[in-house]
Amino acid sequence: MKRSVASLIAIVMTCTLMLPAAALAEEKLPQQGASTIDLAPSARSSILMDADTGTIIYEKNSHDRLPPASITKIMTLLLVMEALDEGKIKLTDMVRTSEYAASMGGSQIFLEQGEEMSVEDMIKGIALASGNDASVAMAEKLAGTESQFVAMMNEKAKELGMNDTQFVNPNGLPVEGHYSSAHDIAVMSRELLKHSEVTKYTGLYQDYLRKSSEKPFWLVNTNKLVRFYSGADGLKTGFTSEAKYCLSATAKRDGLRVIAVVMGEPTTKHRNNEVSQMFDFAFAQYMNYPIVGEGDPIGTARIEKGMESELQLVAEKPYNLLLKKGTSTGDIRHELKLNEKLKAPIKEGQSIGKLIVYQGDQVLKEYDVAAPKKIDKASWWKLLGRAAGGLFH
Repeated sequence: MKRSVASLIAIVMTCTLMLPAAALAEEKLPQQGASTIDLAPSARSSILMDADTGTIIYEKNSHDRLPPASITKIMTLLLVMEALDEGKIKLTDMVRTSEYAASMGGSQIFLEQGEEMSVEDMIKGIALASGNDASVAMAEKLAGTESQFVAMMNEKAKELGMNDTQFVNPNGLPVEGHYSSAHDIAVMSRELLKHSEVTKYTGLYQDYLRKSSEKPFWLVNTNKLVRFYSGADGLKTGFTSEAKYCLSATAKRDGLRVIAVVMGEPTTKHRNNEVSQMFDFAFAQYMNYPIVGEGDPIGTARIEKGMESELQLVAEKPYNLLLKKGTSTGDIRHELKLNEKLKAPIKEGQSIGKLIVYQGDQVLKEYDVAAPKKIDKASWWKLLGRAAGGLFH
């Protein structure tokens, strides 16, 4: 008995010692000398994040609450993409412009009151031309009123853990109490990029609206990096006299996608140069090491008292690990740790365990594993039949 207790204490102490390493791997990557390098010296606030794992590669004043200007529209686009995925709207649905939406100043696609435009064209108007009018029109389409849509924005921000953010409108026009941070912008940018089809729009350099009309409207992306930086395909620029020049940008090379955010830059040149520098640093220094490929089996979960007694687990997305280039990968391994006593009913998407990545005995990364489908509770007759069947095997 004493030996069992001693073994249990040893296990608990070992797990406790491993927790700081796991937390570090989850949140930030050791800079190994790079922490003293200011990759965005002119920016008031900045961050560089791996889009796949959410690992922070570099940051400066990343939690400062600042006016985000039109970067706000990343959240607007996120809610639009979610509505498309959920079938609430379709790309071909027509959006009618209200008098209020048409009255928006600043950057716009010059919607007229009563004008109708497809959801897809509205997305282009937001993603490329940063249309304040298009943003409000889509907000009204999805929520009925701008204020109700803003409530949806703030609810989503809370869900994502964006603690430095409060939205007051869907387009970023200056108003008291509307703020965000470089960190939170990177978080919502990462969430938007989970809808991979969004880069079909944010990565365009130019397009046309009202193509069949007598006055087609030429769209040119306000994010010039999509044309001039190899691998860049989004996301959103911003500028007001208060916010200065802001940008949340993303680029992908050799399987590595990163997100760079700068806020409060003095000029567009500084904004583009410093984001490019952040990209260059990431692609020169880091790589994504594949752990499990999309569609690969990762294990089997036994479900107590379920309509199905076993749940086959397959990776719904690739699991990668962000590493410094040149890092030894020979002793990297992964292990599935399921929650104890998984008992029906199990909801689809419910957390049922973790995929833990080790290097030697050190925990490098932990990924949540969710149930790919729901498992209802088995009836008494089902359980009885299963027990009886077991007697003959």
